[in-house]
Amino acid sequence: MEEKKIKSIIESILFASGNEVKMQDLMLTFEISKEKLEDIIQKMQEDYQKEERGIEIIKLEDSYQLCTKKENYEYIYPIIDKRAKPSLSTAALETLAIISYNPRITRAEIESIRGVEAKASLYKLLEYGLVEEAGKSDLPGKPMTYKTTNEFLKMFGYSSLKELPELPKYKLDSNKQIVIDELLEENEEKTSETVQEKDEEKTSETVQEKDENI
Repeated sequence: MEEKKIKSIIESILFASGNEVKMQDLMLTFEISKEKLEDIIQKMQEDYQKEERGIEIIKLEDSYQLCTKKENYEYIYPIIDKRAKPSLSTAALETLAIISYNPRITRAEIESIRGVEAKASLYKLLEYGLVEEAGKSDLPGKPMTYKTTNEFLKMFGYSSLKELPELPKYKLDSNKQIVIDELLEENEEKTSETVQEKDEEKTSETVQEKDENI
């Protein structure tokens, strides 16, 4: 089958689905390798970008989906969806961040990290479809674990959790408070620069005094 025809069929499948389509299903449909499929879809993505189309193909872990461009959201939303725009509280965002960096985490573990109850935030994230149950833990009592969904990836513009920003290095001080290593290093550098500047000033003043005495 010609590549042009494959592109046409892929576009039709993604449009008709309206949701994510597994890479494996597309590979089986055309009986092509993963590398070949990825190459074709990448070309389609580049074509959409060059033509400044209002749609784009996004990758979500091992799936693809045809979506409207993020840049056009403010024009689409008022017409398509009349509901109040979903919003997340600071507590919900903190809970979501913890889950995204710790897939298959329990509610008790989330609460241990945040230091407060996470029940309400967790239910809100489940309601929005940003997190989902990830099966029972091996811990005593077999508590439920949670992980982020592809809806989370779409909302924040990621293709995979591997694209999440790297967390800063940290350690606990004598008071069991978190100290960010990067900030610590930055403060040490500033302190060193200040000390050096003061030494240079003292040296300059000493030299000047000697010159005046002479």
